[in-house]
Amino acid sequence: MQYNQNLSQQQKQVQKMAMTQQLQQSIQMLQYSTDDLLTFLESKALENPLIDVKIESDYADLPIRHTSKKNYEGPETSYLNQIPDRGMSLFESLLAQIHLNYRDTYLRQLIIFFTEYVDVNGYLTITLEEAVRQTGADYIQMLDALILLQQLDPAGVGARDLQECLLLQIERDNEAPPLAYVVIEEEFENFANRKWKEVANRYGVDLPTIQEIHDYIQSLSPFPGAAYGESTEQYINPDLLVNIKGETIEVLSTRSGAPVIEFQQRYFDKMAETGDREVKQYIKEKKAEFDWIKRSVTQRGDTILRVGTEIVSRQAAFFLDTERPLKPMTLKEIAEELEIHESTVSRAVNGKYLQTKFGVFELRSFFTTGLSQNSDGEEVSAADVQTRIKQLVEHENKAKPLSDQKIVDMLQSEGVEISRRTVAKYRDILGIAASSKRKRYD
Repeated sequence: MQYNQNLSQQQKQVQKMAMTQQLQQSIQMLQYSTDDLLTFLESKALENPLIDVKIESDYADLPIRHTSKKNYEGPETSYLNQIPDRGMSLFESLLAQIHLNYRDTYLRQLIIFFTEYVDVNGYLTITLEEAVRQTGADYIQMLDALILLQQLDPAGVGARDLQECLLLQIERDNEAPPLAYVVIEEEFENFANRKWKEVANRYGVDLPTIQEIHDYIQSLSPFPGAAYGESTEQYINPDLLVNIKGETIEVLSTRSGAPVIEFQQRYFDKMAETGDREVKQYIKEKKAEFDWIKRSVTQRGDTILRVGTEIVSRQAAFFLDTERPLKPMTLKEIAEELEIHESTVSRAVNGKYLQTKFGVFELRSFFTTGLSQNSDGEEVSAADVQTRIKQLVEHENKAKPLSDQKIVDMLQSEGVEISRRTVAKYRDILGIAASSKRKRYD
């Protein structure tokens, strides 16, 4: 078998997009939130002596109260203002109560041992048997320690399961319904599964009495320790501001809280005076980096403003109508209108916020898919359908709640084509229970 190999030269022209490091960072900057952008710019300022990062503030319109220097205590003069307010954790609260209420005995040491096994929700994560094995104490001693732990605040702390958590709270509440403790202790499963007729028959009461117990249980906390969770307040710096004057909607870029980069001209001039070639080359590269970052930041702001303006224009009814209706809108529609890539729109709306007089909203929240067409041939958004489902449930007969199929029939009578599965999905999203669990007996 003879094999022939022919070699020839061909010239082809192929277009390829080279993703340079600067281009990648420029794309990434568009995706950054305001806080992320500030962190990025500050890291660049550490590497580049020609970059100075400042936070833009717009407090010119705020009233200034005259204060004498003697009584003045501002953020710069009072170190106490620099200390963040942090609430006491559940463990710290329990420890403080133990030292306040119990003498320094071996029993107190066992209570403290238990606190180390109380999770952030207030539940005990160790069994009595395991506690006995680890401490070497008697079972009765550990049980006494657990009982004393469960007498601390908040009510329900130290419980080993939900049933015990509820019982501990009911036990302390003098306003609890008379049968609440007994029902939760003896008929917890039937009560939770809404087998209320069996529960009512056992105790010789009517269903409204069981309904009253249910309403009371709903007021108790299944996670008594959650209130002590350490939460850090997060402040949002809106990227856009919406001003409404009559029927006119104006979209502006916000200045307050936005990072601004400035060029260190004096440092540049001083370095340029040197005759060292390496120094001159160094500041030339750093100057080019500053120019690129400056352009990228400006382009980021312009892109967000363009996208935000188009979103507001398409969702004008949301800003003018008190019902806040949303029209179906996709990223692709905005991209085609602005003649940019869909991924650019996605980056421009993710983590970016718009401020109005009635609240702050993420730009991404204005995008909603169309579900169907109503009788007028207009597309109805999923958000509008969810709102309508919520309204139907709020005004239903609580003794005969609307089933998912009934909601489907009512929506279809209004011209909205929807399936029962979709109604169930939207109901779950809205946190609405099934009809069997919404039924009331009062």
